[in-house]
Amino acid sequence: MRYVLQIAYDGTDFAGSQRQPAARTVQGELERAAAQIGTFSRVTLSGRTDAGVHAAAQVGQTDGETPVPPEKLAEVLSRQLPADVKVLKSALAPEGFDCTRAVRKKTYCYRFYCARTPHPLLARYAARMDRTPDRDAMRAVLPLLTGEHDFAAFRATGSSAKTTVRTLYELTADCIDLYGVPVYEIRVTGNGFLYNMVRILAGELYAVGCGIADASDVEKALRTGRRDLLYRTLPAEGLMLEQVDYGIPLFGEERP
Repeated sequence: MRYVLQIAYDGTDFAGSQRQPAARTVQGELERAAAQIGTFSRVTLSGRTDAGVHAAAQVGQTDGETPVPPEKLAEVLSRQLPADVKVLKSALAPEGFDCTRAVRKKTYCYRFYCARTPHPLLARYAARMDRTPDRDAMRAVLPLLTGEHDFAAFRATGSSAKTTVRTLYELTADCIDLYGVPVYEIRVTGNGFLYNMVRILAGELYAVGCGIADASDVEKALRTGRRDLLYRTLPAEGLMLEQVDYGIPLFGEERP
């Protein structure tokens, strides 16, 4: 039987989501826990996340047999898991379901805060930046990046993607006050993302907000595919996978 899982994790102390020899990973912890309660194959995730990157609602699947009812599997697995990774929901997967290939949209949020001193309640989940950007300037370039584009300039070296064309359905830049600190949230929904694409995208919006870059730099980077025209890749701790959308309710919830 195939089971589908919704997983949350704090990526700070993981070497990434994908299993690696002699390294602590999300996949490794999930497979260790699954082995305690049944006979399961490997756990497959909807996509990999790098070391330090977090997830609020990653989706995974595993094939196997267990006496635990499908809807209770999340609770039982979580008892076997450490505090920084838990299975929030579980269910039998739809027939023919593949959590990697069936993805329609993903939503990521990148957070950074502006302060001279690292904040102990923010440091694990947001990057600290030195300068405070102009939110209106950041928002002014969002339409340039929304829609279908060749995002070759927004990928890091090492990307194995066959095509660099992606569609961004929604891109927002907001600022909230948290613990008396301005925290910026760049949220993006797309049909797929290149290696480090969201962190590069967030970095460029920050650069625009600080006057280091402008709309012409963004346009030229999209047109030429040149990574050197864009600002640096922002740190991993600010990135959170918030949602994986398959167009169907996987866990019995009603879609809005």
